[in-house]
Amino acid sequence: MFQPRILARQCPRVTSKYLPIIRSFPRAYATVVEPVHAEVPAAEAATAGFAPPVSSSDSSSATFAMRTYKPRTPGVRHLKRPINDHLWKGRPFLPLTFAKKGHGKGGRNNSGRVTVRHRGGGHKRRIRTVDFHRMTPGVHTVERIEHDPGRSAHIALLNEEATGKKSYIVAAEGMRAGDKVQSYRAGIPRDLLESMGGFVDPGVLAAKTAWRGNCLPLHMIPIGTNVYNVGSAKGRGAVFCRSAGTYAVVISKDDETSNKDKGPRFVTVRLQSGEVRKVSMHACATVGIASNPHHQHRQLGKAGRSRWLNIRPTVRGLAMNAADHPHGGGRGKSKGNVDPVSPWGQPAKGGYKTRKVRKPNKGSIIMIYLVLRPYIPNLNVPESRNPLHKPPIQIPSVDGPKPLPPFPPINFKDSA
Repeated sequence: MFQPRILARQCPRVTSKYLPIIRSFPRAYATVVEPVHAEVPAAEAATAGFAPPVSSSDSSSATFAMRTYKPRTPGVRHLKRPINDHLWKGRPFLPLTFAKKGHGKGGRNNSGRVTVRHRGGGHKRRIRTVDFHRMTPGVHTVERIEHDPGRSAHIALLNEEATGKKSYIVAAEGMRAGDKVQSYRAGIPRDLLESMGGFVDPGVLAAKTAWRGNCLPLHMIPIGTNVYNVGSAKGRGAVFCRSAGTYAVVISKDDETSNKDKGPRFVTVRLQSGEVRKVSMHACATVGIASNPHHQHRQLGKAGRSRWLNIRPTVRGLAMNAADHPHGGGRGKSKGNVDPVSPWGQPAKGGYKTRKVRKPNKGSIIMIYLVLRPYIPNLNVPESRNPLHKPPIQIPSVDGPKPLPPFPPINFKDSA
């Protein structure tokens, strides 16, 4: 990638007395702006070896910096990478990996047909076995943070203190080697229950368990907490918010008394896409934000680096023949007076809805529509059937509750 340099000892004009001075200069291949880290108060320091909980001051935008390179070659002129100097430089833990082989590298299914376009080639990879269930209780120590070529987020190698068993998990933003994390999916430990006096206090329980990197059931996580690796049902692994920098927000929980005899209770979360979804209260979630949040700002710099990542070129439909794409063919470069579509005729723009009509999933997805209507009190509709009617607000006073005066009627003749 970089041009070779001439050694100083090979230059005839450089004498031996200048060699120590030349060797003292560092070889700076890249230039980078060091991020400014905010000081953490002593009161928020980690206690008992656990990572501190996620706070609003730990924003990733405050330490945003990208590594740029000197344009020694055209391939590194536009190359930009996130600064991840804390990553492990060696090979992965081989017992938790296996080689990636077969048709999957080329986007083929089991019959050999292309199901995913623009895939093929790429460097040899080993698939890391990541634990998305985290059912094992006990304290786990983070040995190191590694790069996973199969995903955008980083992974952390955990070592269980009781048995020494190792496992991979998706690392949280800010997680470093030496941190201690724990999973509470199997239940509340006995020592934690005894420290609270033998009964569960929701506030104390959240202060002791809702820490960065800990895996908990959703009903144990406070409202407003950022979580990632969110599950969908009880006993299943994480399926939502697993890529770099993604997170969900816990919005609300079903009350125990209001939904006592109406089946299972749910927790409402807002996903990264803005979709509001109802998830089982026993589903898993990890406190924090998925690591490597600046992955979206990287620039590969050259086409060959895309081929290393198993990405093949994308051909425009306008440049194809008429038999290969709806936009192909014709004399010239015009696709005609048609809306842009995919190679299979599906509209590509304009807000086309892709959810299947026969699978609306109304029980899990909450659709929110905001309808703005003027308030007209003189409707010829009974108050019991009027959706805009609301009872008057009761204001407590010394003499007793008195209702507010009704909204004054609108005289459309005078306003006209």
